[in-house]
Order: sequence, then structure tokens, then C-alpha cells
Amino acid sequence: MSEEQRWIDKNGDVIDEDHRGLVYDVQTLINRRRVLGIFGGLTLTSLLAACGVQDTDAAASPTATATATATPTPTPTASATAAASAPVSEVPDETGGPYPGDGSNGVNVLDDSGIVRSDIRSSFGASTTVAQGVPLTIALTVRDAATGAALVGKGVYIWHCDQAGRYSLYSSGAENENYLRGVQQTDSTGTVTVTSIYPACYSGRWPHIHFEVYDDVATAVASGPIVKTSQIALPGEANALVYATSGYEQSVQNASQISLQSDNVFGDDGGIHQIATMSGSVGAGYTAALTIGV
Repeated sequence: MSEEQRWIDKNGDVIDEDHRGLVYDVQTLINRRRVLGIFGGLTLTSLLAACGVQDTDAAASPTATATATATPTPTPTASATAAASAPVSEVPDETGGPYPGDGSNGVNVLDDSGIVRSDIRSSFGASTTVAQGVPLTIALTVRDAATGAALVGKGVYIWHCDQAGRYSLYSSGAENENYLRGVQQTDSTGTVTVTSIYPACYSGRWPHIHFEVYDDVATAVASGPIVKTSQIALPGEANALVYATSGYEQSVQNASQISLQSDNVFGDDGGIHQIATMSGSVGAGYTAALTIGV
């Protein structure tokens, strides 16, 4: 049957193009290869099936259908890029506690040679004692709260108690030690990474890590103005696993008597801006990561 014979009405007259219907229109569009431009994500096969017409090109070429229906790879949008520099919540100001070692309560370790370091497990100077415990890497990222921009080159002083709940320089049996204290400079992402051990839970406090942020390392070691003093809260799930290991026996009882809500530092808001994100295991060691706004 010729193309014209297909469009003859029952009276023998040729049907005008404008009245040949949707099937004719679709076939015409296919011949002109415009269908994808008009119907976007619809495949030729789907479109013709709805009209009761088979597309021989699409049937003969599975690749054509796959290409027409494939979801395009998303590209980064302006909003996604902007989110990386969006404002972040300012971390609450918290006490440095009674054992800061920054000169505000007796001894000052910040002006000691050796305090600027990334591995704080050992004492330096007169003692070389190494604090024992489950390995912990502390990754603290410092950002501008208003813009979310990474704060590069800041000085960060980190300290915490040992496996027995003692603070070096202050606690009985650790007065002559200066382990688990150190200063680092934030890198190009605003992060300091410190190698340490998992701190104990001592009586009356939820497990935590202290930190101070300074304008730079030079200001920190000179005990200059502090930009932010706060604390990192360690999550209960990791605490329970660590405290079940040898050396942390006293922490089990202490942890059972405290909660984030009852803690005198984190209790106001449950530490929602200070709880570290944990990864790792007891055997391999943990990483406690936290991003803060200042």
C-alpha cells in the first residue's frame, strides 16, 4: 500500500493532512527526527506505543532507546557549591576546667619547647612517659561561624585526661608529666589532626576533650588572647566499647552515673554542637571528628 492509499476515507477521497490524526503526526515527527527535542525524556518506543505505532528504528537499535532514557549525570549546582561555605553553628563557650595548663590556673605548658606537635601521647622534656589507652585521632575543623569558611593557620591547643582520669601537670601521680597536651596549626581545610588515646570517664563528668582556639600558633605559645574555649563530647556508643577494655575499669562505673543531659557542661543542650562523629574500632583505634564555628 502506498503512503497516499493509507489516507483514503470510506468515500474514496484523500484525507487532508490536517485531519489525519495523531498517528500521522507522530510518524511525521519521527521522519524528521525531532521527537526527542520535543518530548524530552520520553523514548520513541514509549511515545509510539501510546499511539499504537511501532518505531522500527528504535526496535532495531536498543542503544537508541537506552540513550534516550538514560538519566544524565548531575553536575554541581550553585547551591551545592555554596553549601560548602554556608554559615555553621557557633560552638558554645565552655570552661577550660581546673587543669588547663595554659597559665590561667598555675602551671603553663604552652611556652615549653615541644608543645607544638601532632602526637600528644608522650610527655616531652624531662619525662618520656607514654600515655596508654585505646588509640584516638582527634580531627577538629575550625570554621568561621558567619560564612562557613575554613579558618586556616589558627593555633589550636588540645588537652584531656589519661586512661585513669588524671590530668598531666596537676593530678596525683601525673604532676611531673605533660602528656596528652599539644598545640597544632589548622591546615588548608581549617583542620588540626592530633594523635592521642581515648580519655577516661572520671566522676562527675561526661567523657570529653578540651580545646582552645587562638589566632595563630605564635599567639598560643605566648598565652595570648583566646578566640574560643570549648569541649568535645565523645558519644556514648564508643565510650561503652572502649571502657569495656582493660585499663578503663573505673570509667564503666563513672559513665553509668552521668549522662549528656546531666553533665554540668553539656547539659544545657545535650552537647548537640559538640558531639564528635566517630569512626574506627577498639582494635584499630577511633577517630573523633568535629567541625566547629567560631
